[in-house]
Amino acid sequence: MAVLVEENATVVRVGTRRSPLAIAQADSIVEQLQAAAPALKYETKVVTTMADENQSKSLQKFNSKSIWTEELEQLLNDKELDIVVHCLKDMPTRLPDSCALGGISKREDPRDVVVMRLGSSYRTIKDLPTGSVVGTSAVRRKAQIHRFFPHLDCVDIRGNINTRLKKLDEDHGPYECLVLAAAGLKRIGLEHRITHYLTANDGMLYAPGQGALGLEIRKGDIRMLRLLGSLSDQSTTLACLAERNLLRVLEGGCSAPISVQTTWKGHTLSLKSSVISPDGQHIVESSVSRAIGSADQADALGRDLAAILMELGAGEILQNIKPAPSVLPPANTV
Repeated sequence: MAVLVEENATVVRVGTRRSPLAIAQADSIVEQLQAAAPALKYETKVVTTMADENQSKSLQKFNSKSIWTEELEQLLNDKELDIVVHCLKDMPTRLPDSCALGGISKREDPRDVVVMRLGSSYRTIKDLPTGSVVGTSAVRRKAQIHRFFPHLDCVDIRGNINTRLKKLDEDHGPYECLVLAAAGLKRIGLEHRITHYLTANDGMLYAPGQGALGLEIRKGDIRMLRLLGSLSDQSTTLACLAERNLLRVLEGGCSAPISVQTTWKGHTLSLKSSVISPDGQHIVESSVSRAIGSADQADALGRDLAAILMELGAGEILQNIKPAPSVLPPANTV
């Protein structure tokens, strides 16, 4: 469906991070926008964020909840960008006062997956022998692996997807497998590298918002809000709002060991969540199901489940996770 736009603003500037996946995601959004509003011109600007700048530092050591978004939001506020395309799981739940979530596009597969090194005889994470090294930098994934697969060792691995796969496949490299998001592999044509999909049966839930793209705009920008309306997916949006409000109430960032799973059955949304200590020794988990038809109802679902988790002890687990102070050079725009 075509979108009506003002004649006096013909260029829409779309910003994204400097990685092949981020660029592919921004390109997909631009393609959808071109179909919805072909009269407009679209320009893409690629930016290096603080987490892109420092590829050796473990993610949990960054003293910020906006390590993937801050530089892009500054350009948005400076009116050098009109839309920023994020992996929704990387977006802080509390945006700057000047910014707003303008839309959430249809979700790709939200699950985590196992990618074995090339030539490996192992097919699932349960097959791996004691002492096998799993490559992941996500606190959430490490916590789940420590909890449900304590015989395995987790070692940080940073870089874009292609860089991590190259490290995995190196001769005599330390990694037996990686745990990655299915959505990222699928979006850049690497679905064939997926060895095994992880599910709740493995104890492995996914990050709030994983698999969805968040479209950030300046608060009050009605033109962009109207433009993005055609891209927003209702079922994805309601599920992700519930997930994000749970994360917000628990005061967790994108690096917190908070996992979720949402499923629709008719108009009923089921939200399951777990909070696991980084060493895997402590876990609280629960779920709530309810008929959901509005953003307010989705927010309430997330808030209510967060309250249950807090009563079960999630607050104590999260309170003991304190990232070290971080001082980084400013990111460069490229």
